[in-house]
Amino acid sequence: MKPTPISALPPSCFYVPNFISLDEEQQILDGISRLPESKWTVLTHRRLLSLPSALTGAASNTLVAAPMPTYLDPVVARLKQHEYFNETTHREPNHVLINEYKPGQGIMPHVDGPSYSPLTATVSLASHTVLEIYRKNPHGERETLPHWRILQEPRSLLITAGEMYETTLHGISEVTTDQDLSADKIVNWHLLGDTKPYQSGMAMRHTRISLTFRDVVKVAKLGNAMKFLSKR
Repeated sequence: MKPTPISALPPSCFYVPNFISLDEEQQILDGISRLPESKWTVLTHRRLLSLPSALTGAASNTLVAAPMPTYLDPVVARLKQHEYFNETTHREPNHVLINEYKPGQGIMPHVDGPSYSPLTATVSLASHTVLEIYRKNPHGERETLPHWRILQEPRSLLITAGEMYETTLHGISEVTTDQDLSADKIVNWHLLGDTKPYQSGMAMRHTRISLTFRDVVKVAKLGNAMKFLSKR
């Protein structure tokens, strides 16, 4: 079962408010907070975790088979229940990238690589954000300005697949306050669970945890991965 797509966007982009409960959100945040600092990769504008492990191999495109952390069970179970991954290689998510964005942090416009089946499922925790979507011009280059803006509420789910996954770029501006929040500036405004926090047209960001679930195409069993690493 899939929800109604965001009508203004290319097909195969879906938004679900309140995908998880407040209790489930806190359970996940508590699980992440118990991880040692050494697990995080610290970048200039954010920090991230790659679970159950980072991709390996010569092309960094192979996942060593391992279970997902148990504190993510509510999300993984619901994604499987609603069959969001039914058309991916393994028919379920096997990897999650956890990004932490503090107010004023973001990510440059980019596309997700070919290591994954063409579908992402992103759950936002603790704060909203605005995702900016860029089209490509006839030469395959990114247009200068974003063409669409998606408001992702806390505990919401955003699914991108198919044409949306393959032909657009997405990024998050490095701002502390999002502005121009309205029905004519936000393409999923009519799908939001609660527009009241954004009725003024602006909203301050707080620290946000982003969970992006994917299906890595190439998976190696632990024994085979150890053989590969021993030859390097």
